[in-house]
Amino acid sequence: MKRLAGHALIIAILAASGAALGAGGGDDPNMRGWDTKAVDPTIAAAQKRFAAQDWTGARELLSGALAGSPQNADYHNLYAYAIRKGPSPDMDLVFRHYNEALRIDPKHLGAHEYLGEAYLMQKNLAKANEHLAQLSRLCGRCDEYFKLKKAIADFEQAQAQK
Repeated sequence: MKRLAGHALIIAILAASGAALGAGGGDDPNMRGWDTKAVDPTIAAAQKRFAAQDWTGARELLSGALAGSPQNADYHNLYAYAIRKGPSPDMDLVFRHYNEALRIDPKHLGAHEYLGEAYLMQKNLAKANEHLAQLSRLCGRCDEYFKLKKAIADFEQAQAQK
C-alpha cells in the first residue's frame, strides 16, 4: 500500500509540474518564455493595463517601477511599449527606453521586436530589418521573430500600395 501511495505522489508531482510548465502567459509577447518562472507582480499588473488599453496607467505603473529598479530591462521594454501604444507617443523617449533595455540585456527578445516595430512607425525599414536579423541570430524562428517579420511585411505592403 505504501508503494501505491508513493507512486500516486510521484504521479501527482509530475502532473503538477507539467501543468506549471504548460501554464503560459497567454498571447502577450512580454509573457512568453516565463512559463517556469514566477511572474513579476509589476509586469502582471502592467499586462492587465495593456489588456484594458490603459496606456497611461501602464506608463505610471512602470515609471514607478523603474524608479525603484532602474536596471530592469523588462521594465524599460514595457515602459517604452506603453508610451508607443498610447496617444501621441514621444518617440525619443520610446527609443531611449528600448535602447536602455538592450543595453542592460542585449539579448532581450521583446525589446528587439518592439524596437523594430518602433522603427517601422518612423518608416525606417532598414533598422527594423536589423532587429529582425538580430532576432534570427538570437532565437531562430521564435514568436518575436515572426511578429516582427509580419509587421515588416505589412509595412512593405502598405508602402507598395501608396
